[in-house]
Amino acid sequence: MAKAKSAFVCTECGAEYTKWQGQCASCREWNTLSEVRLAPSRPGASAPASGRSGYAGIVSREIVDLSAVDLTEVPRLSSTFGEFDRVLGGGLVPGSAVLLGGNPGAGKSTLLLQVACKLAQQRQVLYVTGEESLSQVAMRAHRLQLPVQGLKMLAETSIETILGVAEREKPEILIIDSIQTMHLEDISSAPGGVAQVRESASALTRFAKQTNTVLLLVGHVTKDGTLAGPKVLEHMIDASLLLEGGADSRFRTLRGQKNRFGAVNELGVFAMLEHGMKEVKNPSAIFLSRAEEQAPGSLVMVVWEGTRPILVEVQALVDESALGNPRRVAVGVDGNRLAMLLAVLNKHGGLFTGDQDVFLNVVGGVKVLETSADLAVLLAVVSSLQNRSLPRELVVFGEVGLSGEIRPVPSGQERIIEAAKHGFTRAIVPKANVPKTMPDGMQVIAVDKLAEALEAL
Repeated sequence: MAKAKSAFVCTECGAEYTKWQGQCASCREWNTLSEVRLAPSRPGASAPASGRSGYAGIVSREIVDLSAVDLTEVPRLSSTFGEFDRVLGGGLVPGSAVLLGGNPGAGKSTLLLQVACKLAQQRQVLYVTGEESLSQVAMRAHRLQLPVQGLKMLAETSIETILGVAEREKPEILIIDSIQTMHLEDISSAPGGVAQVRESASALTRFAKQTNTVLLLVGHVTKDGTLAGPKVLEHMIDASLLLEGGADSRFRTLRGQKNRFGAVNELGVFAMLEHGMKEVKNPSAIFLSRAEEQAPGSLVMVVWEGTRPILVEVQALVDESALGNPRRVAVGVDGNRLAMLLAVLNKHGGLFTGDQDVFLNVVGGVKVLETSADLAVLLAVVSSLQNRSLPRELVVFGEVGLSGEIRPVPSGQERIIEAAKHGFTRAIVPKANVPKTMPDGMQVIAVDKLAEALEAL
């Protein structure tokens, strides 16, 4: 009997080594190498013949001039959800591979089942489930009151069997739930391992490219919120989406982390209701459900998510600390940036918070990734520190530099117009973001330094 061979594969970058070592030489990460067993080579196996490349549909052996490439736009397929199409960049692209990740219970399978049932009324859809039985999926579809006629189901975890069925049925959309449960017969490691996830995704993606099929993969996430499996998995696929939302909230946010066919960091908002996911077409109206009486430390800011502005409320609580080392807690924004902004407030604003506990929260569970929230965060902290409420009709945005300057942010005019649509009448913005044509009823206060913004309050 041939001796089983093994290799050590990095779970972050996919690099392979013949023996274990503490640090990966490729990505410089520590303790990321895991052992995988390699299947022995089969006698008579040969390399693919010339012209039989795995990516025959996208790889060309002829050199062409870039100006001669056909620019005809590939027609997209609507997922029947406007918010889903927005995150994808306009819809599903034939021949693309999309990875949808999220925490357990976020609604990944529910969303894809709704998409599959609605698309199956017009197109060929194959839904492969490796985690649930067919009866479980049928009961969920019945509970969500979905049209089930025409949707083809398969309960299987073998990639060879799935590809054989897909070649026979020729679906336009292939859904795999989930990639961590799939396995190849030639690889001896358990499903969910580095080698199985990588090779299974590679085989499915190759099939999608060859047959022009839309491939939708469900992926698990680790405890820190990143997609489970080797990092090379995210390089194989065309779009990586993350469905976020706590168990105590009925709202879910779908964010694009990678997209070869659209904008990155595009945000789609859904509500988890009794009959499944329902898209929220006006997210600002949800995130602005404020109390009737304005409290100190509450302020509305305009953030830019993908291709649209969204109004969200930021709340700050500043209280005298009973500890020698005051706490800095930030939910929805970067904690290190909050500490930096508090230092700028002390240096250039003359307000000391070194003996105060500072708590910051972005309402609605939204994670703000851009720097346009800097000025709003500081003014909310000042409002709580002075125990004075800010006007309800006030909206703020702008980046704060280390020297106390207020820097402009992209799409300033669109942010002001969005605020005016929701009834806001005053705005504190960077001087370079003042629009040439002012919206009706909107008073814009332009500031260039942090001291000017504090005086404007």
